[in-house]
Amino acid sequence: MESLYGIDVWLFRLGNEAVANPVFDVLMVFLTKFKQSWPIAAFAAIFVLVRRKWDGVAIIFLCGLAIGIADQTASGFFKPLFERTRPCFALEEVRLLVRQVRSYSFASSHAANTASVATVIWLFFANSGHKIDKAFAIFLAIYAAAVAYSRVYVGVHYPSDIAAGMLIGVLSGSIVYTAYGYVVKNYIMIWREKRQAKSIGQKRFD
Repeated sequence: MESLYGIDVWLFRLGNEAVANPVFDVLMVFLTKFKQSWPIAAFAAIFVLVRRKWDGVAIIFLCGLAIGIADQTASGFFKPLFERTRPCFALEEVRLLVRQVRSYSFASSHAANTASVATVIWLFFANSGHKIDKAFAIFLAIYAAAVAYSRVYVGVHYPSDIAAGMLIGVLSGSIVYTAYGYVVKNYIMIWREKRQAKSIGQKRFD
């Protein structure tokens, strides 16, 4: 365990210090603060609604549901379970670029939440057959990865926190997508077929 922690610390130092530069200092703080990067979320929501119309409303709802599952898993379950101290409080000479309260580190809810949304979007858009949809899915995947890395760069998470958070996010998004597909196939489609059959029967009777 000590050797694994040593690797984690080494990777943290690499991501937090070795690549530090003024441009990244600004960019990573922007990415790590949702209050500053909300235009990206707004753009994503508008894109989904424009491309998928009413189905887009369902997709946005599923993204919210995936975030809820991912956030509760990371913050409500894993953090109190492991009680891991953040690197900015556990290590010396950490470049801390944001204000941080003393909360637990493992797993990263930022990584979990953004990865959950990126996963839902990827599953709905990446293989639609339209280049613009695939480009959008790739953009959000890169954005999620950048947000996750920003948590190391600003000094508040270890790389293992990020890896666990992203895994939680991918699983949460996949579960929501799979559950939605099951409901559509086994309930909504059957209801539509029965409704159409009933409508056809009424027309014949008339």
